[in-house]
Amino acid sequence: MEDALTKIGVVGAGQMGHGIAQVAATSGFSVLLNDRDEQALTAAGNAIEASLDKLVSKDRLKASQRDGALENLEMTTDLGDFADCDLVIEAIVENEEIKLDLFTRLDAITADDTILASNTSSISITRLAASTQRPDRFIGIHFMNPVPIMKLVEVIEGLATSEATTHAARSLIEQMGKTAVFASDSPGFLVNRILMPMINEAVFALHEGIATAEDIDAAMKLGTNQPMGPLTLADFIGLDTCLAILEVLHDNIGDPKYRPCPLLRNYVAAGWLGRKTGRGFYNYG
Repeated sequence: MEDALTKIGVVGAGQMGHGIAQVAATSGFSVLLNDRDEQALTAAGNAIEASLDKLVSKDRLKASQRDGALENLEMTTDLGDFADCDLVIEAIVENEEIKLDLFTRLDAITADDTILASNTSSISITRLAASTQRPDRFIGIHFMNPVPIMKLVEVIEGLATSEATTHAARSLIEQMGKTAVFASDSPGFLVNRILMPMINEAVFALHEGIATAEDIDAAMKLGTNQPMGPLTLADFIGLDTCLAILEVLHDNIGDPKYRPCPLLRNYVAAGWLGRKTGRGFYNYG
């Protein structure tokens, strides 16, 4: 682990996963993107290529850099291919049981000195690390969405995370051109500890009929100079993800101020998850 990281594995080809893979590949890393669904991998490859083409068209990336990034990227449905990765980061569904199962399997597959990382937005890094035999080589590396655009990355050390692992994570983030902030292993970490209560309060304002979704968002955009309103942002993040984070905050901290709004629960139950399903607080059909 003293050597520089060169090969990065990413588990999960959804929006976060393929965004991380794109940035890593563009930054010169050899990247292996995994998903058990071949169609998801195909869609991720197409999305990455379209994103890179868009960056080239805006003169934010050279054509040679785009071509190099695509050459650096490989796809696989087999977790066994991660055996020679220097670092593997998961970017799968925000569900602790599913993540624990994945890390147990990755722990058995990867080399002893491979760093395992989670892109979780709220779940305890210490608990995830405890599912492995390498808690000292386990760390939280939480990217913001959309990964190619957003500069911030949260770094979260578990109770046993070693200084060498933190140093490797910091170097990775710097090589990707991102800015790291460090947060303790507390529910929601830093960004979502502050952001999700704001989004939840906006949902309560809608639920209680205080204002329309449009006026709530306009008020926060124009009144606090945010680039998008909280309900638009919730739709962008995914209402299921927002609910999952709020439940982690509420369950682990125990303060009723984190209680998810009933309207948010109803939207998730209805399958209205935001942009990814075509309907959330707004209709994207």
